[in-house]
Amino acid sequence: MKKLTKINSLRSFSNEINILIALIIIILIFELLGQILPYMNNQSFLFDTAERFDSIFNELRLKIIILQVSVIGIIALGVMQVIATGGIDLSSGSVVGLTAMISMSFAQTEIVNGSLNPRALFGLWAMDLPVIVPVFFGLICGLIAGVINGLLVAYTKIPPFIATLGMMVSARGAAQWWSRGNPVSFPTDDFAWIGSGLMPIYWFVILAFLFHFLMKYTIYGKHIYAIGSNEEAARMSGINVSRHKALVYAIAGLLAGFSAIILCSKNLSAQSGMGVMYELDAIAMAVIGGVSLSGGRGTIIGTVLGALIFGVIISGFTFLRLDAFYQEMVKGVIIVAAVILDQWRQMKARAK
Repeated sequence: MKKLTKINSLRSFSNEINILIALIIIILIFELLGQILPYMNNQSFLFDTAERFDSIFNELRLKIIILQVSVIGIIALGVMQVIATGGIDLSSGSVVGLTAMISMSFAQTEIVNGSLNPRALFGLWAMDLPVIVPVFFGLICGLIAGVINGLLVAYTKIPPFIATLGMMVSARGAAQWWSRGNPVSFPTDDFAWIGSGLMPIYWFVILAFLFHFLMKYTIYGKHIYAIGSNEEAARMSGINVSRHKALVYAIAGLLAGFSAIILCSKNLSAQSGMGVMYELDAIAMAVIGGVSLSGGRGTIIGTVLGALIFGVIISGFTFLRLDAFYQEMVKGVIIVAAVILDQWRQMKARAK
């Protein structure tokens, strides 16, 4: 058993090295394009060409790349665990929208520029509440959505695709109903701090370290891989498969809820349309990072690298001044390519 664990660890490490190499190659491609395309005027994608000695990197672009993937990256940490069990979660984007609306509703300040808050959703009783209140309601909302998903998948045996698709539609409708489609804005300073500056990056890094530890060194992670590899064998070995699946979906919902809190805090506003397509971006990050759609394989480090690849590609197209609709097309290609890559990895593994 120890020998098998060691072999799996070596495979995971090798896979992560390959992903890191792919990330470096993509960066070099954008560097090359910045030099050879006539309209780019020899611009560098990631390196600072100014005559200074404190840094060789373009720190602003690095921050932007990591910032733009931090929120979805947190979702991807939960999605990775769901996929590793052999499941899927299509609801995370809609859960973000609903959670953002609910959380911001309890984070509003009473006075805005000397006048009463024009976007107030509730009465004065819901104004200027301690920051723990909107955070609590946001986390509870995400947790409830995750628990419902988990119970449906684990105990009713509904396919994860259908269960989470139903939650996706319901949560989006609930988000629109919550304020009748109107945005909810003007949070307190304490709530705004959660997503201010580089805080989304710090939250992402902290959570990545936490779940890397849980997945690699605890029974929680070992049970996830066992269930994803062979659910029946896991059940026969004494693992409560249904309970563990429900727990994994609950944690994924909790992470989606927390990402919503960061997102609306960062934007100082919440709208029912927040989080659209986030679930597919998160799935793509996880699969690019080496998570198998058939379950049983994948790491948190790989998922973080997958998120960085995703961010570098999107930032690279912005660097090349391509229009936003081209970026959406590329996202679709990335998602399909990620699935093809996963199928290729599975065929290669079976051939061995």
